Amino acid sequence: MEIIIVADAQQMSEMAAGIIRDQILVKPDCVLGLATGSTPEATYKRLVRHHTEDGLDFSQVTTFNLDEYLGLPPTHEQSYHTFMQDRLFNHVNVDPTRVHVPKGMSADPEAFASWYEDEIEASGGIDLQLLGIGGDGHIGFNEPGSSLSSRTRVKTLTKQTIEDNARLFFGEGQEHLVPRFSITMGVATILDAQRILLLAAGAQKAPICQKFIEGPVTSMVTASALQLHPAVTVILDEAAASKLEHRGYYKWVQEQKKEEYPAALRRIAQAL
Repeated sequence: MEIIIVADAQQMSEMAAGIIRDQILVKPDCVLGLATGSTPEATYKRLVRHHTEDGLDFSQVTTFNLDEYLGLPPTHEQSYHTFMQDRLFNHVNVDPTRVHVPKGMSADPEAFASWYEDEIEASGGIDLQLLGIGGDGHIGFNEPGSSLSSRTRVKTLTKQTIEDNARLFFGEGQEHLVPRFSITMGVATILDAQRILLLAAGAQKAPICQKFIEGPVTSMVTASALQLHPAVTVILDEAAASKLEHRGYYKWVQEQKKEEYPAALRRIAQAL
């Protein structure tokens, strides 16, 4: 797990957008796993800028979103369909037939979840999965206690998630308006991605970042399963990284890479 600590949320978003941009440039027909919530919003804004100002081409990109509220139609203002349209899809040249967001109004959610898994597999699998992290350590809507071998399925949301999402999308004191169930990619589905990029910012995320990065792998903190993946990049701002016990080491590693990589490239160039 690569831990990158940056000054603030703005730098985190810029770096994340750069990583996603580079993935598209290297593989124009790549498959992206996308997340919702407040954390990736600025990243999507920068990707739109890469498209409008630099010509970043999304026409061959396929996307799969992590989750959706069960019971919300795609046109509902609080649905994740609407979130993604407003923040990204309406502003880039992505092919609508290549966009996948779980269907909250499915008549048979379990069958839909199985179909979603099949669609990810048929696409060749996810090349780069973007994640945020909940205050209780969940990724997607894989709440504490979720099986680390879980696949896309219906999941009951915890009280904390409902309260957190009420603040984000409905306003304080509106928890009763938040759906109690979701369709979400499972932990194992997420771990199948070739590369994973997790973002976290703010002091409120510091305790859970310390747990999932440096604590044991446990289903009670589903993000801790990322320790088992061979290609995870975690970008934290200083506030979110403030409780990491090995923060100094992570920064030292970053500095070594800055020094070593250019020198290594020079040596290769001289040998050619």
